[in-house]
Amino acid sequence: MPRPRALVCAKTRKPKQPEAKTMEKFAAIRTFIERELGIKMPVSKVPMLESRLVGRMRVLGLTTYEQYEQYLFHDPKAREEVVCFIDAVTTNKTDFYREYPHFEYLSSRAMPTLAPQHGAAKWKAWCAGCSTGEEPYTLAMVMDDYLRQTNNPDFAILATDISTRVLEQARGGIYQADRVTPLPDQLRKRYVLKSRDPHRHDVRIAPELRRRISFHRLNFMDPDYGVKDMFDVIFFRNVAIYFDAPTQERVVGKLCAQLRPGGYFFIGHSESLPGRGHNLEHVGPAIYRKGSGT
Repeated sequence: MPRPRALVCAKTRKPKQPEAKTMEKFAAIRTFIERELGIKMPVSKVPMLESRLVGRMRVLGLTTYEQYEQYLFHDPKAREEVVCFIDAVTTNKTDFYREYPHFEYLSSRAMPTLAPQHGAAKWKAWCAGCSTGEEPYTLAMVMDDYLRQTNNPDFAILATDISTRVLEQARGGIYQADRVTPLPDQLRKRYVLKSRDPHRHDVRIAPELRRRISFHRLNFMDPDYGVKDMFDVIFFRNVAIYFDAPTQERVVGKLCAQLRPGGYFFIGHSESLPGRGHNLEHVGPAIYRKGSGT
């Protein structure tokens, strides 16, 4: 009778690490990303960095990463390339109605408390890290829907991002039709316009929402954001995860300085709020409210 075969446990393969030469080759670019953009760039992200820069090298007619680095940092004509570089290396993942409990909380609990508080002519909201616009447009839909049902102030939204490419798309407000499927039916029917051409599969956000949103480029590493308004609501969701702890602390502090007492601060569900010196009270999952002391 044959003996049973021995059971052998498969060894867990360790992820392949970038070669030392590759790590050294990208040291200056990684340092630039971390210093100028605040984005963590450990060696594990080097393969991703390589793949994203291939397209820029092809456009410029360069064949090696060393040539690209030399051009980026030392060629006087490369000022515009810095903007293209930032567009290439930043991650922009977003969806309509993403993390929907936040929008439900906003309309059912936050906005009713904001209306009588300071009697301003407009509510003001800030989407900090707006990407291609799905978040500020969702926010505008929810706020406008609430406005229609109540006798409350109008609203305006500031939407900022570091990438000029995503801001250009956001301003246009045009999306593939399947992108808006997460929206509740009543919001999609009221605020999303279908093309008259039956062969087109894109939609556009209604103009009454587009004109309420102002899109601007902003780098969270800048010493002065140039934002003078005070806001009732700030969405800073799924952005801080790309920063180290000191950068998170510094950026949140600057954002909270623009939040009215009693205003609401939203972060991503997978994030935690750094530090405890911002006078923010936890009021719901990834939702905070600013106290009256500042």
